[in-house]
Amino acid sequence: MNKTQVISQIRKIGIVPVIRADSEDEARQLIEAIFEGGISIFEVTTTVPNAVLLIKTLVADFAEKAIIGAGTVLDAATARNCLAAGAKFIVSPVLKLDVIEICRRENVAVFPGALTPTEIVAAWQAGADAVKIFPANAVGGASFLKAIKTPLPNIELMPTGGVTLATIGDFIRAGAIAVGVGSDLADVRAIRAGESEKITKAARAFVKAVNEARLSG
Repeated sequence: MNKTQVISQIRKIGIVPVIRADSEDEARQLIEAIFEGGISIFEVTTTVPNAVLLIKTLVADFAEKAIIGAGTVLDAATARNCLAAGAKFIVSPVLKLDVIEICRRENVAVFPGALTPTEIVAAWQAGADAVKIFPANAVGGASFLKAIKTPLPNIELMPTGGVTLATIGDFIRAGAIAVGVGSDLADVRAIRAGESEKITKAARAFVKAVNEARLSG
């Protein structure tokens, strides 16, 4: 799957689950439960133990069924390792120009983090495919996104941080290309309690909320 197809799928589904876990096994269980609920895009953060190896394994196991990307990428070396493992997109909570440059060179989608209008424009001009607004909920949520989109309508935004089932529709209606969702969807506690079906149910609910938000526009 090439860069254009990856971005198209992210836009279509509108949800990028942010996978954080204390082990590879927990991360895989999260992904499998979410996948069962109809979401086929996953941001595996580098805070997961052996994240690069896990990305490589997931890319092989899921083949064309799911898009596996890397998150919390803070430097160029980590970006290179994740790309070598087969990551189809790179996400960072901060603006690192060298990470953007590597992804542009390799023709891989990149979503750097930014918050202020100046940072957002800098990220976009450097070649971001969408700018990760982080932490979105802490600075006003969807109202902040809407305020940014008014003067900067052509910049694609992907809010992340504190996004819930109750607020995801507001973010979509405010103009988000997609929304990064953490523990409200990728709930490690449910995995540890042996309740993976709760995660699958949540995934279906998030998909429904995005679709309804787009219809209500």
